[in-house]
Amino acid sequence: MRRNSALDNGTVGVGKTATNGEPPASTAEGVARRSAVAEEQEFLDSAMARRDRLADHLQAELSSAALDALERARRRMLRQQYEELRRAGDGLVFGRLDGLDGLVRHIGRVGLRDDGEDGEPLLMDWRAPAARPFYTATAVDPQGQARRRHIRTAGPVVVGVDDEPLDGTMTAELVGEGALLAALDQRRTGRMSTAISTLQREQDDIIRAEASGPLIVQGGPGTGKTVVALHRVAYLLFAHPKMAEQAVLVLGPSPRFLQYIAQVLPALGETAVVSATCDTLLPGIRVGRDESRLLAEIKGRALWQPALENYITSLLPRPRELKLRWEGEFYVIPAATVAQALASAVQGRPHHRARQAFAEQLHHILAEVVVEQREALMNEMEEGFEDILARVDKSMQQDHHFGGRPTGSDVDGLLSEEEVEDLRGRIAENAAIARFIEAWWPTLDAEALLRDLLTDRTQLGRFAPQLSTEEITAVSAEPAPWASSDIPLLDAVADLLGEVEAPQPPGDFVADHARRQRDWAYGHVVVDEAQELSEMQWQMVLRRCPSRSITAVGDIDQAEAAHRHTSWAQAVQAAFGDRWTAAELTICYRTPVEVMDLTGPVLKKAGSHNAPPRAVRSSGIAPWVLTIAPAELAGAAAQAVRQLQQRWYGGTVGVIAPADRIAELRHVPGDVPVLTATQSKGLEWDATLLIDPRGIAAEPRGWNGLYVALTRCTQELGQLVLT
Repeated sequence: MRRNSALDNGTVGVGKTATNGEPPASTAEGVARRSAVAEEQEFLDSAMARRDRLADHLQAELSSAALDALERARRRMLRQQYEELRRAGDGLVFGRLDGLDGLVRHIGRVGLRDDGEDGEPLLMDWRAPAARPFYTATAVDPQGQARRRHIRTAGPVVVGVDDEPLDGTMTAELVGEGALLAALDQRRTGRMSTAISTLQREQDDIIRAEASGPLIVQGGPGTGKTVVALHRVAYLLFAHPKMAEQAVLVLGPSPRFLQYIAQVLPALGETAVVSATCDTLLPGIRVGRDESRLLAEIKGRALWQPALENYITSLLPRPRELKLRWEGEFYVIPAATVAQALASAVQGRPHHRARQAFAEQLHHILAEVVVEQREALMNEMEEGFEDILARVDKSMQQDHHFGGRPTGSDVDGLLSEEEVEDLRGRIAENAAIARFIEAWWPTLDAEALLRDLLTDRTQLGRFAPQLSTEEITAVSAEPAPWASSDIPLLDAVADLLGEVEAPQPPGDFVADHARRQRDWAYGHVVVDEAQELSEMQWQMVLRRCPSRSITAVGDIDQAEAAHRHTSWAQAVQAAFGDRWTAAELTICYRTPVEVMDLTGPVLKKAGSHNAPPRAVRSSGIAPWVLTIAPAELAGAAAQAVRQLQQRWYGGTVGVIAPADRIAELRHVPGDVPVLTATQSKGLEWDATLLIDPRGIAAEPRGWNGLYVALTRCTQELGQLVLT
């Protein structure tokens, strides 16, 4: 929508305020605020009405039946548009840019045009290039803008506006500081929400970065890593529509974390997304037991990829002379011919697809041998071998399937091209030939093969010679159920074997199909808490995105996994080498400065060389510590949780404790989660009760875990220290 901007010289919503936080109605600022709210309410009403009309039109279009593939594809596109409009009702409009040229642009969840075929833009999609100044313009670099306005709504009602002049009369460290801090001070709900109205410049830079290769984003606690990753998915699906045809994979550290973020992308209108953990990526396979950190580290090493490749290669059949029976006669395929066909078949193909390629070649080779032997017999017949003639007649009777005019073998005993092609087809469909190939090159099962390898010390020594004798003994002694570190190995074996049957084409819901198909190639992959991945888990990621369009976010200082890397370069070297791009988030928005001030010594003891992110907000609540005897733990924890719940009514409280203390805290009231530091990764609460911080620090990589635990709250941190 284009109209002149009526700029004032003040800032709506900033200055003297009444007790409810708003400017007094009698002041000029209060009058200006009411006028601005009324103006934006009128616009919101217009945008909502237009959205409703478009949604009704799309719903009517979707009510008709799809008669062909083209119409089904069109319906998928219309359904996506309808869902995006349907979900855009809350917060449809959240921003406005007033240009120096007098042009006004409103920014929202989706793009809308006025009624009519050539309607003017009414609302600009937040992902559109022209909307970027809303997130990146500053007084130093206004990017052609005079003012930025944040519009706060509750359903269909505008409840407030925050103006930010970009002419240098007002400076702020954050974009839309008032709206951002208001959002951060809201009670947590237990579910992550969208942040399109309060994204900051360094976040927007990452969201809109190119997706042509791996992007590794380092960000400390509270910097919005997950928000950035999820909004990047929404941006990429908008900027690269073809990506939706392949779907996007979002990998998180735990099912609890995936549940926490589950509403973000649907709220942004994106449904072509599969969410999983590394443990759940293989369809039909589940982790059945815990394992020691030692074994998790051993089986996470990159050495297993070449070891498994060599192991599967060793299972290929050895070239030898093959003797096949066809319609009562035996035909011999020389070993040299078999070797040549085998070498050609395995080139660049997994085990089972190589067998299929070999079978196709064998069908052609056998047909050629049958034809050659027929021709040899005919030549012998012409030289007067009457005893051969009877055999030729018999063979011709068996191979003759053509009626009508005499051709080919009907005339001279030699097969025509059509007859040779028919012979190849009958060989390819012959059950006995198929059984012969299956016996010589059998179908293999990934689970059985991996179990055979991991329990065979001799085989482990042969294919993984880098392992010590003690490590081989430890691996081979593991019980049968799969552990977490087995899943990447099993995935590697399954990939090296390949599928026995060709995958079915996807239906209307690409994400559902991708979720069921192990070897699906995604358009983009997002990895959250990426510092926890082992080298073999990175291989799992790479297999699912051959284009290497990958965004990984994490904090190397929060790494608690069993692997030994302490830098991103070490973490991704085996998968990406040096072909990746680094980015960094430096500002902590979530965790208050009172809590972040505690993290410096913890990071130092964790061996970090990084500075913690800079906190930009204060909760006004000093972290507190209560010292208790171990016998008092259960009662003291329950009482502290009740007090926190009262203070943060309507919000959330979380408890973090050492793994060996979790059982003691089972009587913590209500539905308050009681988690280890590792389980709390990526989560946040209004208030956190930290149990026995020294106990957490004493765990493996415990100082990293304590750093995680300290930084989960948005308002208040309490600690129970045991004497």
